[in-house]
Amino acid sequence: MIYNEPHPLEVRVLTRRFGLPHSASIDTYLAHDGYKAIRKALTEMTPEQVIEEVKASALRGRGGAGFPAGMKWGFVPRQSPKPKYVVVNADESEPGTCKDRLLMENDPHQLLEGALIAARAVDARSGYIYVRGEYRYLIEILDRAIAEAYQHGYLGKNILGTGLDFDLYTHTGAGAYECGEESALLESLEGKRGIPRIRPPFPAVVGAFQFPTVLNNVETFCAVPWIILNGGAAFAELGTKKNGGTRLFCLSGHVNRPGVYELPMGFPLRRMIEEVGGGMRDGKKLKAVIPGGSSCPVLGADQADIPMDFDSLQQVGSMLGSGGVVVMDEDTCMVKVALRIMRFYAHESCGWCIPCREGTMWLQKMLARFHAGGGIQSDIDLIGEVAQNMLGKTFCPFGDAAAMPTISLVKRFRQEFEDHLDGKPCPYER
Repeated sequence: MIYNEPHPLEVRVLTRRFGLPHSASIDTYLAHDGYKAIRKALTEMTPEQVIEEVKASALRGRGGAGFPAGMKWGFVPRQSPKPKYVVVNADESEPGTCKDRLLMENDPHQLLEGALIAARAVDARSGYIYVRGEYRYLIEILDRAIAEAYQHGYLGKNILGTGLDFDLYTHTGAGAYECGEESALLESLEGKRGIPRIRPPFPAVVGAFQFPTVLNNVETFCAVPWIILNGGAAFAELGTKKNGGTRLFCLSGHVNRPGVYELPMGFPLRRMIEEVGGGMRDGKKLKAVIPGGSSCPVLGADQADIPMDFDSLQQVGSMLGSGGVVVMDEDTCMVKVALRIMRFYAHESCGWCIPCREGTMWLQKMLARFHAGGGIQSDIDLIGEVAQNMLGKTFCPFGDAAAMPTISLVKRFRQEFEDHLDGKPCPYER
């Protein structure tokens, strides 16, 4: 996956500095509106005004859940004497998703400035960027950017002479998908096993080291400097009602131009495939789309005209998730899709909750047997039943993430499961 040359339909907000010479350096960043937003937040706005501006932007968390960012920041008890923290979730592990990597690689100072503005909003003095273990090479880029920010007075003591002190550190995970879940991430950050916490309390009140914490993903923080500089209303107008701004969509699968594209929230899925992605590869017909990463219920070809925003996808029983759009053509075996997804979740389950630990393992075994031609009629309903019994029965959404695509695949493509019965070979691999 790569970030392509800008497409005419793109609206470049977060990616506007991509492609500039030395785009990761502070000199390039400063030459293109860099750190103007934190100066404005520190000298012209109160912390409450910063939070209200983020609320007005209709910015919703880009990590998957889509919770309003400004509301989340507002939950942090600013007046509490306890230390506050800012934590960046850079544990981008959702299959089909690879846009946070590009933001950190091409414009790390934008992320740093977003974290700084969050610190201003909640009076935090320390922050961490928790980076996925497989993204270890990004630590060097981020550490270099952090060092530049210290040298220019944008991190450390008395930032811009305003009295704000803020230190920022990188921390690498060990490659666990589970640590993309915010409470498991915090456990890992504290040096413990990366397993989810029981909630409530939520991280805004009891987060890193048991203190109030703002925790958002990379793309969410990267949107904040533009919002503060240009106004929340301007950002909101780029998207749809309650879904402000742009979104980095990771378009992959059977399209002619896969890549990461920044498009307005609410951009139609069919136009994304046909116009941005250059249409279906080899002239094949569209069969299905995973709209927001592997944990999202699959959409059929008949649903491809849907606007790509949180609310529209929720209305049809799916999710926008992390923006990983996986396109599948008519020759794709949906039983094999279900198997490959479940192999991932069975491998990545932290094992803390029995329904998830055991459910993913048994679903993987059943789907593997089914795809190999060893399934029986009753297995089809049993697969759906096991998945259904995982929903809502785990400490974190991991169990749901494994169950929901499985349920949707069995329901929407039941005939393909039927076609694998009675020892028949996979009809798509003959």
